[in-house]
Amino acid sequence: MRRPAAVLALALCASPAFAAIKSKPVEWKIGDETFSGVLVYDDVNAIKRPGLVMVPNWMGVTDNAIKRAGEIAGDDYVVLVADMYGRDVRPKNKDEAKAAVGKVYADGGLTLRKRASAAVAALKAQDKTAPLDASRIGALGFCFGGSSVLELARTGANLAGVVSFHGGLKAHLPDSGVKVNAPVLVLNGAADKSVPNEDVVAFEKEMDEAGADWQLVNYSGARHCFAESENAGNAPEDNCRFDARAAKRSFAAMRAFFVERFGARTTD
Repeated sequence: MRRPAAVLALALCASPAFAAIKSKPVEWKIGDETFSGVLVYDDVNAIKRPGLVMVPNWMGVTDNAIKRAGEIAGDDYVVLVADMYGRDVRPKNKDEAKAAVGKVYADGGLTLRKRASAAVAALKAQDKTAPLDASRIGALGFCFGGSSVLELARTGANLAGVVSFHGGLKAHLPDSGVKVNAPVLVLNGAADKSVPNEDVVAFEKEMDEAGADWQLVNYSGARHCFAESENAGNAPEDNCRFDARAAKRSFAAMRAFFVERFGARTTD
């Protein structure tokens, strides 16, 4: 039986709008050096929402990183995929990525912290052109990116929260004595050979001394890269391995953390 036109019209009106993930390049400067990231959000409506700086793994701003930013953003967040190397530095392989990371850490972490802080400022500056509530900003990162956002927290930045996925835990400027103001969630692979137990113990002590609100979750059997299927190795001896169980649980933990930190969204 044919449905009346009026019923069809009502059904269409009641249907949810389709997500429309938008990505656009964003550039900012530190001195004379230009950095180029990508802003990602769902433009299905103009509701102001929190922002997240997402620092990718050591491969930097890639198609995979932009895709992951879209998955995280949904219609809940505006996400900036942060460039930590400079506009003209795009590693093509692990050797180039290692070299790029080495340059960022060459001065002990000062450059790393400066660039992470600049990415936060660059995201906040998008509040006039994107549905962003610049008063509610957090950060997350993967591997090198996880280490980067922990260094950002160590600057005393007033962020809603910081999440590290399988990042290194060592403080690169341990004598800074800065209070950690941002709540911290560390999602760590318990079998990650690059994060020995002594690093975990030292991190916990450091966070307590800094007065931090911190959590550290160890996923049994998970190694480095556990949340990134596209970057993990396949050989049994690889420390960088995807772990579907740990990935699912860690993304759920990240989402719950930011829901708690940001609370309900503001509406038009």
